[in-house]
Amino acid sequence: MSQAKNPDSHSGRKPNRLINEQSPYLRQHAYNPVDWYAWGPDALERAKTENKPIMLSIGYWSASRSRTMRSRG
Repeated sequence: MSQAKNPDSHSGRKPNRLINEQSPYLRQHAYNPVDWYAWGPDALERAKTENKPIMLSIGYWSASRSRTMRSRG
């Protein structure tokens, strides 16, 4: 019998720097395989140092019912 994947399982992955953020929206991306930065001096300095553009997300988080349905998987 196979088990359904748990959306909260991180499969042994290490969290990125978002794990320390206060925002629940940012923390939900703490185990993404992307080197995310929260908006602030660190992000700006890295972009400047590496001469790279900044990819900005406005942080849309869907309605409570959608989050509830996702957690019930």
